[in-house]
Amino acid sequence: MPIYSAPTRDTRFVVNELLDLAGYGNLPGFEMVSPDVTDAVLNEGGKFCAEVLAPLNQSGDQEGCVRHDDGSVTTPKGFKEAFDKFREAGWGTLSQPEEFGGQGMPHVLGFVLEEFISSANQAFGMYPGLTNGAVSALIAKGSQEQKDKYLPKMISNEWTGTMNLTEPHCGTDLGMIRTKAEPQSDGSYSITGTKIFISAGEHDMSENIIHLVLAKTPGAPDSTKGISLFVVPKFLVNEDGSVGERNGVICGSIEHKMGIHANSTCVLNYDGAKGWMVGEENKGLAAMFIMMNAARLGVGIQGLSQAEVAYQNAVAYALDRRQGRALTGPAEPEAQADPIFVHPDVRRMLMDAKAFTEGMRALCLWGALQVDLTHKAQTEEERAEADQMIGLLTPVIKGYGTDKGYEVATNMQQVFGGHGYIEEWGMSQFVRDARIAQIYEGTNGVQAMDLCGRKLASKGGAAIQAFFKTVGDEIAAAKGDENLGAMAEQLEKALGQQQAATMWFMNNAMQNPNHLGAGAHHYMHIMGIVTLGWMWLRMAKVAQAALADGTEDKAFYEAKLATARYYMDRFLPDVGALRRKLESGADSMMALGEDAFATAA
Repeated sequence: MPIYSAPTRDTRFVVNELLDLAGYGNLPGFEMVSPDVTDAVLNEGGKFCAEVLAPLNQSGDQEGCVRHDDGSVTTPKGFKEAFDKFREAGWGTLSQPEEFGGQGMPHVLGFVLEEFISSANQAFGMYPGLTNGAVSALIAKGSQEQKDKYLPKMISNEWTGTMNLTEPHCGTDLGMIRTKAEPQSDGSYSITGTKIFISAGEHDMSENIIHLVLAKTPGAPDSTKGISLFVVPKFLVNEDGSVGERNGVICGSIEHKMGIHANSTCVLNYDGAKGWMVGEENKGLAAMFIMMNAARLGVGIQGLSQAEVAYQNAVAYALDRRQGRALTGPAEPEAQADPIFVHPDVRRMLMDAKAFTEGMRALCLWGALQVDLTHKAQTEEERAEADQMIGLLTPVIKGYGTDKGYEVATNMQQVFGGHGYIEEWGMSQFVRDARIAQIYEGTNGVQAMDLCGRKLASKGGAAIQAFFKTVGDEIAAAKGDENLGAMAEQLEKALGQQQAATMWFMNNAMQNPNHLGAGAHHYMHIMGIVTLGWMWLRMAKVAQAALADGTEDKAFYEAKLATARYYMDRFLPDVGALRRKLESGADSMMALGEDAFATAA
């Protein structure tokens, strides 16, 4: 059976030492976050995930969800009981506003818990995760009446939430949606249409499900400028807040998927369902993007989470499995063979995984801090800077983070050799579950185009220039440190390659937009590699200081420095190759006619 243990030691390092959350104690919500509180969240949350959720992961994958003739859906054995425990412990309230029953803690701690949950059981984590996204949209755009009606029970997880965008004929191009919203005399709307790929769309774990649905009102523009957002509960809500009669929305079927089998991904049919507009008419896409941006950060965490749990299992297997001898001579002469841990190619895969997961954890939690600062920093300038930075890096966290997360999960399966292909070891599930993260909430090709087509040019390139300055300033400071100088110079070279790639886009994409499209994926990976390098430079600085101070946990900090050096040596060189690919442009990529791709009979 697969194993999982929450990486509390490394998370504690990021939260307390790298980010220094205690240093933000003057900001709302942060005053509650002492190291003791952080430790309690990490330890108890990690224990819950390891002991309650992880044991259900493999069985949930094998059993899946079941749709019944009446359209109801039953989740796998143990899921409802686990969700009850999750709700009773208040884990879903951690970083939600106190006004509606939340604990008001920083998003950083909420992101910590998201990683632990998703590593332990990604399919389970999607139920409260989607609820959090729906809560974010209602907080930002809902009326006071809607907030009071829905948020307290959604935040408590008595009710869950979904997002309804995709339809059978359209995915990314939401301007093509056909779901209709007809205004009614009582101020509500009658919603009719079909939505597909709706994660957590129907289940038995909460007493109500609050759907946020994109639809078009009569006469609305036939484009993204004609989309409105509606709140459509599974059960109507009575005046006293209790659950009332069933609304006109039903699960038509459950999608048969490659992975995340324990999450009910539904086709939802709306047949005159009663809904209420959220925000302004024809401004629904902007409202939904609040939910989608939150979801994209959550999906980036899923990339990290599957890499982490796969890595833990691969390390355990590599220490135990014996095959062959070390190239330098027997490591354990008394045994018939050495553990496969001694083989450099196995070490390559494990070191790549360690360097990615620890770097990505730092980036995700740093990103969560920017989300907090966007709302809570003391000055408008600081709030704007944080918003600008997390806006720029959201597609990188989602796109690069899930591309690499899937790659790591696959490599960890490879460590197992043939056993990795056998279901009982669980590695196949990590690979299958990781795969969806590259697809939903906007495919990674969409993320790359968002980064390169929108974010780089936004406000005259202000965000990317701020990124270059921030990273460049930290590199310059580190170059003067004899222990960090070499790593800083390696990162400086990679940053220069990214700046050159950015300039190439500026000089070539205007004359041929396909140049941008052909190089966007490469640029996203360039930025991901550089950004994780920045995180590793920061972590190396903290580790070096701890060692200089005579820390009692010497092995941990020495491992940090060794992994930082490995990252700089083995990841950063890829930036140059990716830049050369990007600068080859689109001509050879677009040269063939469509008929040239057909297979000969």
